[in-house]
Amino acid sequence: MIVQSSILLAIAVLIGCYAAPRVGLRSHPLERVSEGTAIGPKLRDELPIAVGLGVVAGLAIVLAESVFAPAIPADAGATEATVGAVLSSLPVRFLYGGLTEELLRWGFLSLVAFGLWKTVGRGTDRPSDRLLATAVVVAAVVFGLGHLPTAATTYGGLTPAVVGWIVAGNAIGGLAYGWLFWRRGLDAAMIGHMATRVFSSRCRW
Repeated sequence: MIVQSSILLAIAVLIGCYAAPRVGLRSHPLERVSEGTAIGPKLRDELPIAVGLGVVAGLAIVLAESVFAPAIPADAGATEATVGAVLSSLPVRFLYGGLTEELLRWGFLSLVAFGLWKTVGRGTDRPSDRLLATAVVVAAVVFGLGHLPTAATTYGGLTPAVVGWIVAGNAIGGLAYGWLFWRRGLDAAMIGHMATRVFSSRCRW
């Protein structure tokens, strides 16, 4: 599983490095390597909006979960949301969610935007805002679908209610991080995702 995940992540990074600059999506480390621009000042400018939107997304997920999420079976092995459990899981939340998932989004969203540009948006210098917004939505939905295997274990199966909730619940965050990626850059999306993880009682977002 580690080898497969590492290969998938490497492919996503390579795709992102190729496609993202061509469709106007940014990464400060990539710009540092290619153009020599400083990273620190740009991150300081983006930090407030990235953290703020990540916090809003986290609160929205918690609220939506309390209202719409199907009940988790008592024998499904769900982790209790104690303070100790939350604190002990923070490194995994930050590293996997904030870094790994956003690097995967970096590759997938860039690929979708690039594909749309080369098919629907042919003849333009860059993808339109409509095409980029579409890529953000597509990526959010696909990432929600990618959480279904874990949800099947958590909820003891995939009922229509579970599928709907997992896709919709993940889309809340996915739209926020996708917007940050589009408007602010990959680094802002990572920071926003990390901020959201503070509010997630279970590591499935």
